[in-house]
Amino acid sequence: KLPDLLTDNLKVVFCGTAVGNRSAQQEAYYAGCGNKFYCVLFHSGFTPVQLIPTQYRDLLNYKIGLTDLVKLKSGMDKDLKPEDYDVSGFNEKIINHKPSYVCFNGKEAAKVYSGMQKVEFGLQHYNLETTQFFVAPSTSPTAHNYWDERVWKKLKSLING
Repeated sequence: KLPDLLTDNLKVVFCGTAVGNRSAQQEAYYAGCGNKFYCVLFHSGFTPVQLIPTQYRDLLNYKIGLTDLVKLKSGMDKDLKPEDYDVSGFNEKIINHKPSYVCFNGKEAAKVYSGMQKVEFGLQHYNLETTQFFVAPSTSPTAHNYWDERVWKKLKSLING
């Protein structure tokens, strides 16, 4: 529903499960009411200013990319079917663009990608060629009970080396 925001030499690509309905309507990533994505990028030091959803393309200026595991549908995770996910297409994009890190925005995308039932926040123990994987708490308002900005700051410190 939304085109990938990808190019070569990115520091991090944030990956969700699928674009939410509000984001699809507004044609902007993380546009849902109450989504913390742009706020946490600013507070964690990924961006020097707080962007708004319609400015998502500006993330490339900070070597940040965006994609999802589901590209042909939008909606809530609970409405997605296993056949909606395109893990091989995702892998191809990551191999082609070679970001330093992929950060799953929430555990659900990480579970689907890894095939594991239990996923912990933080740096993962698998790579795709030179790309390392990280899982951060979802910025979705439906996941506010699991929110911990410290995990996002940990990712930022990893990226900074």
